Amino acid sequence: MSGSGRAGPPPAPDPLPIAVVDNHTHLDMSREGEDPPDLAAVIAAATAVGVPRMVQIGCDLPGARFTVEVIERYAALLGGVALHPNEAPRLHERRELDSARSEIERLAAHPRIRVIGETGLDYFRTGSEGVAAQQDSFRWHIDLAKRTGKTLQVHDREAHEDVMRILAEEGAPEHTVLHCFSGDMAMARECVELGYYLSFAGTVTFKNATGLRNALAVTPADNLLVETDAPFLTPSPHRGATNAPYLVPLTVRAMAAVLSTDVPFLCTALAANSELLYGPW
Repeated sequence: MSGSGRAGPPPAPDPLPIAVVDNHTHLDMSREGEDPPDLAAVIAAATAVGVPRMVQIGCDLPGARFTVEVIERYAALLGGVALHPNEAPRLHERRELDSARSEIERLAAHPRIRVIGETGLDYFRTGSEGVAAQQDSFRWHIDLAKRTGKTLQVHDREAHEDVMRILAEEGAPEHTVLHCFSGDMAMARECVELGYYLSFAGTVTFKNATGLRNALAVTPADNLLVETDAPFLTPSPHRGATNAPYLVPLTVRAMAAVLSTDVPFLCTALAANSELLYGPW
């Protein structure tokens, strides 16, 4: 569905008792047929339900430039910049990868850019001919995160083994986040042992996501984050609608149920982990 045929936005969930951070959102993106997000309205709606802070991720050059612009205008936002793994092969083919990396590195120096990401590997949308460019780009971003002392946010789609291998080969940054975690219990346990953080999105609420909930169940609160990946991955019961940071409480409450813990405890942990990774807003 798109345009006037799409249903209105989901209703606001009950506010969280303790404020948390949307660890990964794309406020520069809109779904086909929709207007770009009204940032002031997005922030106000999220703040009203206990999500007053967000990490805006720009994962191509226009998105990275947008990110630097908006983090200077809105105190609620910190930023991340990178070249998405699906972007790297396209830039490589056009012989624009070196210049794009130079600009990402320049933008990453902004004091309110706290994340290098999302970077990583995506074997779902990019075929075998793009794997080498993706892996090279991932290694470059890992190095940039270490050189700048910023948190690395990793995109991993159908590439679990190579993501973990390259992080091990390069040496993961001190603070490494598996954004929109999609692995199984064994991978979750391995990530925890390595000190990585696992960020769960609305996918953990989907009916067919039993394996993902099992992975969440073995992840300590000290390693957890929550995100929207908006405008995508809207949590149940609104799957298919346009996602936005104000829907984070649905995912938080679903996570608390899986972990058999109370919502205030989980919120406290999520907020503390975000502060540790990203510093003060």
